[in-house]
Amino acid sequence: MPENSTALKNIVWRTSRTCDGGVCVGVARSGETVLISNTKNPDGPVCEFTVSEWRQFLAGAKLGDFDEIA
Repeated sequence: MPENSTALKNIVWRTSRTCDGGVCVGVARSGETVLISNTKNPDGPVCEFTVSEWRQFLAGAKLGDFDEIA
């Protein structure tokens, strides 16, 4: 993961097409790491996951594993 906020500013973040109002989850790739941020707080903490972990999460989301959370 980038080690400083300057490196994070060079990251290209993606959000869902359903995102409105700028209060969304940002997702980016940096090498073999997937980064997750809160678009409401661009200077806030960033979580990092391996590509394998991210793929497992997406598979679970597509199967509805997290539907009861929202």
